[in-house]
Amino acid sequence: MSTIARRGIHCLQRLNSANVSAALLEKGQNRVIDASLTLIRERAKLKGELVRALGGAVATSSLLGVPLGHNSSFLQGPAFAPPRIREAIWCGSTNSTTEEGKDLKDSRVLTDVGDVPIQEIRDCGVDDKRLMSVIGESVKLVMEEAPLRPLVLGGDHSISFPVIRAVSEKLGGPVDVLHIDAHPDNYDAFEGNIYSHASSFARVMEGDYVRRLLQVGIRSITAEGRAQAKKFGVEQYEMRTFSRDRPFLENLKLGEGVKGVYISIDVDCLDPAFAPGVSHIEPGGLSFRDVLNILHNLQGDVVAGDVVELNPQRDTVDGMTAMVAAKLVREMAAKIAK
Repeated sequence: MSTIARRGIHCLQRLNSANVSAALLEKGQNRVIDASLTLIRERAKLKGELVRALGGAVATSSLLGVPLGHNSSFLQGPAFAPPRIREAIWCGSTNSTTEEGKDLKDSRVLTDVGDVPIQEIRDCGVDDKRLMSVIGESVKLVMEEAPLRPLVLGGDHSISFPVIRAVSEKLGGPVDVLHIDAHPDNYDAFEGNIYSHASSFARVMEGDYVRRLLQVGIRSITAEGRAQAKKFGVEQYEMRTFSRDRPFLENLKLGEGVKGVYISIDVDCLDPAFAPGVSHIEPGGLSFRDVLNILHNLQGDVVAGDVVELNPQRDTVDGMTAMVAAKLVREMAAKIAK
């Protein structure tokens, strides 16, 4: 376990060894959580007021960072990804216009409400069950400020569970999910951790949050992964059959009859030639243009999404994978905004 993963646990152990009462500890945790949610609430309110004052927006992408990495089974570097993605989005090496012609400098297309202070909350001894609730409440605070729609920057893939749950609960019904990844992330409890980044879609599918889950780009899957997919009725499209599946995947129509479409993109869906800066390198993946074709051609109302698993600690010296992740965010923001 890394220093980042241990820090919150060690803090709780020190408090327990000092015989700090549970009531006192909980009271302090509540104050920190309330302050964290207040910051997100007020930033979302300000950005929502700005967008509404400008007028003309039906849906606006709103970045929300969730710098969480301790549920990764290998490396915890994704905790450092949100600021690197933001830096790359606004890098002077490119302009602010997406491929489909939307200008990200227009606040009606893209705004930003900051990060959920994950490490500060964990340092108070808050456990993962409650932390997932805080992430979900943060998402709902963004959604309360119409026309803002959350576009979440991970972080490891464990964040998708509380985000999808919150989106479904806030909208009042299930969504369709397009999940692009090298891995199905559907273990029941990987290494005994029900909140592992390798178990996020098992948690999602246990609830009534999703009607259809399509997983694209899969090329590292075990017998349990296949059994879990069958159990939950997941539609899996593996890389070994991508050439055959391409026409279907590049013409997806999702979200009809439910509350919309959620898109989750793990950067390791890409072949490492395009994205070496990830924790789990899996050769034989999608090209960047493959992913963009699926995204651009998708028909459906995209109500929220996430881009996860960039690991800046494994990126190239010039931040190539951060630029790749930023481009995914830019194009997803344009897909959401209208």
